[in-house]
Amino acid sequence: MNILMSIWSYFATNILEQPAFMIGLIVAIGYVLLKKPWYDVLAGVIKAIVGYLILTVGSSGLVSNFRPVLVGLKDRFNMDAMVIDPYFGQNAVTAGVEEVFGKGFGDAMILLLIAFIVNILLVRFSRYTKLRALFTTGHVQVQQAATAYWLIMFALPGLLTNNIALLVVMAVILGAYWAVGSNLIIGPCQELTDGAGFTLAHQQMFGIALNTWLAEKLFGKKKDGKDVKKIDDIELPGFMSIFNENMVCTSILMLIFFGAILCILGRDYLTEQGFLKEGASMLFYVIQTCFYFSVYLAILQLGVRTFVTELTASFQGIADRLLPGSVPGVDCAVAFGFGSANAVPLGFLAGFIGQILAIGVLIALKSPVLVICGFVPVFFDNATIAIFANEKGGIKAALILPFLSGICQVFGSALIAGWVGMAVYGGYLGMWDWAVVWPVMTVAMKFLSYAGVAVVAIALLMIPQLQYRADKEGYFMMTEDYEGYKELKAKREAQA
Repeated sequence: MNILMSIWSYFATNILEQPAFMIGLIVAIGYVLLKKPWYDVLAGVIKAIVGYLILTVGSSGLVSNFRPVLVGLKDRFNMDAMVIDPYFGQNAVTAGVEEVFGKGFGDAMILLLIAFIVNILLVRFSRYTKLRALFTTGHVQVQQAATAYWLIMFALPGLLTNNIALLVVMAVILGAYWAVGSNLIIGPCQELTDGAGFTLAHQQMFGIALNTWLAEKLFGKKKDGKDVKKIDDIELPGFMSIFNENMVCTSILMLIFFGAILCILGRDYLTEQGFLKEGASMLFYVIQTCFYFSVYLAILQLGVRTFVTELTASFQGIADRLLPGSVPGVDCAVAFGFGSANAVPLGFLAGFIGQILAIGVLIALKSPVLVICGFVPVFFDNATIAIFANEKGGIKAALILPFLSGICQVFGSALIAGWVGMAVYGGYLGMWDWAVVWPVMTVAMKFLSYAGVAVVAIALLMIPQLQYRADKEGYFMMTEDYEGYKELKAKREAQA
């Protein structure tokens, strides 16, 4: 048993928690199953790993580049608050789980393993479960396993004396959430990418699904039957036409919004904290910091283009041999390579304004739990939602829905983190699903006990069944033969 745990620990640490190598492993397995020559397998693995590492550089750069803004807001206004961010949330669990529940954080990694197996089994028996997506975003799985570990122990304290029962219950709920959430947005992802053959597996899967639906229902086709104007359809007059160029648009918007915040924080603060070198130009520091947003976003998009082709091509081997009709679930940043590029900064800024407004309300109401924006939720949630909202509802949806999302992130996180006791340890995961969906599931399990576990599990597993019933003919065709699915959809629209 110790040998097996050592092997799992090595695999989890060096591959599962390192998404670049996890993607590389999937590509290798897929190409081997497709009986590709060894040199093609090697080339594909290298391109997939390097591509994902490029994406990671872009993502990490975005986070670190705006650290002065987020840290400064907390320090400047003397706010003793928790940060809504996946890494702060994971640190909070690590710091408090033994003190609060008498459990070690290591059990969360065992939970991850069992939940991943549940996800695989649910997809393997897709003809019965109607689930088609394998959650492959390892670092996200670690963060979610940590938070789910805390929430379920809080909701079901009676399980604390029975480790096996605790892990089984947790794994079923978490594994079902991974499978159902990533499956839920296969349709929007296929339409956005014109059948690229992947879905998103991240922290806002239900958020994307709901906001895509709202974008279509509330902001979709006009009464006269005309399509709504998307961001890229708007022709700006005169000098405003420069905003049609994504790099220019992103740089100017960041300079206006975040440049203003950096100026408010002031030279003395930025120098004292080591963000600005002594004697350096404040003007050019602000310009460089804001323009780096465009730099890192371009790097991220390059990484997406590099590894997605290899992943989707190789995954066909896994889909054909091991998991029929399945698609891989990948990082939400992959969506930035599709749809409107300008939706990314606009969604980010709309969500940021929503978060700031909600934080102001918490302060005004003297909430016992105050929140500080984390860059990961405010950017990766809201920019991703904006991309999908713009495709279905145009520019209005791409601005309004991320704004509302930002409000939900703050209020939902403050409520759940304060209730379960995570706020005092300085952080909570804070992304859309974990500020909206998981609080609802936690309430159900807390007040209905084991019946609540059954209700949550059944509710999750009913979602793909309802999706299937809504389109029996096209449901599996969407992943197995997308061109055929498009023909079927066109035929239906012509008959409508």
